[in-house]
Amino acid sequence: MKPTVFPVPSGPAEFVPSVLSADFACLERSLAPVRKLAGWVQVDVMDGHFVPNLSFGPGIVSSVARAGGLAVDVHLMVERPALFIEAFAAAGAGLITVHAEAENAAACVKKVKAMGLKAGLALRPKTPLGRVLPLLKVLDLVLIMTVEPGFGGQAFIPAMLSKVEAARELISRSGRKIWLQVDGGINAGTAALAAGAGADSLVIGSALFSAPDPAAFLKGLRKKIS
Repeated sequence: MKPTVFPVPSGPAEFVPSVLSADFACLERSLAPVRKLAGWVQVDVMDGHFVPNLSFGPGIVSSVARAGGLAVDVHLMVERPALFIEAFAAAGAGLITVHAEAENAAACVKKVKAMGLKAGLALRPKTPLGRVLPLLKVLDLVLIMTVEPGFGGQAFIPAMLSKVEAARELISRSGRKIWLQVDGGINAGTAALAAGAGADSLVIGSALFSAPDPAAFLKGLRKKIS
């Protein structure tokens, strides 16, 4: 499946719905209210080894791409990402993010780029920001986890804001168009904090899909950070 063209940073922060919290009984209906308000959608892939949970395979990415009509960001929370890159690329991912702590992360980032896709590198809360430095010339996205990866609905770790600020400075000095994404505990109270620290891509899951009116909720958040 041909991926939707992936956006580049252009000013205001983008909200990225995480389908981990969407209603899979009717995915299209679940994504419809935010289709015109989101930058793209994220699919969290977990293998039960890198994180203590299992989630989605390539078939879900194809379904999300069709249902949402948006570019898809696949976040590989897996021990051996090299085993999955080709399958998720074929399913329609426009961006694939691997973890710095995973096996052969640098080689995986380069493989994603060689396939013509956008590539991201994610850092767990305890992983130093310096891990992105060797790949900064090729990365399209740096993801700062503000919770321990593996489960939705966790509380935002405030101490990560200084890491986000440092990542923004690093990206600014590079002179490249690199998204700075924050994932974990983003809600009405933390979105402005993350954006204020320099994030321009905010992954939002349970807070969005549990809202009585997801579209109105997202519009309100966008006003808060504009």
